[in-house]
Amino acid sequence: MSVSPRWPNGPPWRCWRKGNSVVATHKTVLVTGASDGIGAASARQLAARGHRVLITGRSKEKIEAVAHETGAKAFIADYTRLDDVRRLADEVRAELDGAGLDVLANNAGGLFGDRARTIDGHEKTFQVNHLAPFLLTELLRDALRVGAGGRSSVINTSSIGNRLFGHLDLDDLNNDKKFSANKAYGDAKLANILHARGLQARYHDQGLSAVAFHPGNVATNFASDTTSFMRFIYQTPLKRLNLISADRGGANLTWFVDGTPGTTWQPGAYYDQQKLTTKVNPQALDDALVDGLWERSAALVGIA
Repeated sequence: MSVSPRWPNGPPWRCWRKGNSVVATHKTVLVTGASDGIGAASARQLAARGHRVLITGRSKEKIEAVAHETGAKAFIADYTRLDDVRRLADEVRAELDGAGLDVLANNAGGLFGDRARTIDGHEKTFQVNHLAPFLLTELLRDALRVGAGGRSSVINTSSIGNRLFGHLDLDDLNNDKKFSANKAYGDAKLANILHARGLQARYHDQGLSAVAFHPGNVATNFASDTTSFMRFIYQTPLKRLNLISADRGGANLTWFVDGTPGTTWQPGAYYDQQKLTTKVNPQALDDALVDGLWERSAALVGIA
């Protein structure tokens, strides 16, 4: 289900004319997880810069509010249902109407409570943070190929949790052997980095660049529905001492969207906010794990 923006005749991103052609000077960007937090903040920043912004989120009320505020085109999807992701991809392609998608910002995700299985049979944290964006990226890859004159970007929002909690076991991606909310989250955020590296390795010759980044420890609703100790950092007065604002976290995402791969940021790399960093889970550098996770993920979402 899509929601129309407040500008019925189209948003006011700027174009220039070259001969008989109209050429956009700004990018078409899809930001997932844009109902609130850094996704909503980045959507506001990108719209203010004149980009054509598409947004998606689970909450109809919240995503409509952001759409009304920014003029973005909004889509509703619940990442605990992979059929919602497939429908979302169809709706985005229909909205693009043959035009390219310049940037896909895979920002949706979260840390959840007790172990739960989705309707698709996967552990919820793993599906919402990794499998759903993996599937969406593959379903929109044709649109990304024609984005930015043949140069497009995928930006994965990861987390420092990849290093603190993550240890992926390809034979136990649902963490059936030893589940904890923190480990499930750390594994999924590690998967975001491995996914970006896999995209870069497979598709850079086709004009696609990918990157993963930690947006900073941001004061949002993160961890609000879990008993993880992270809740006491994000949902108590401690956050005033330890966390940055959603606007600042959103600006870190916006920096990658606005930037040029290979100039502003290094494709295939991992960043802490806007700084290239080597402080990453050692598994993130394992090429065999990049390939192994890709193959398992493709099989789990039904992509050959």
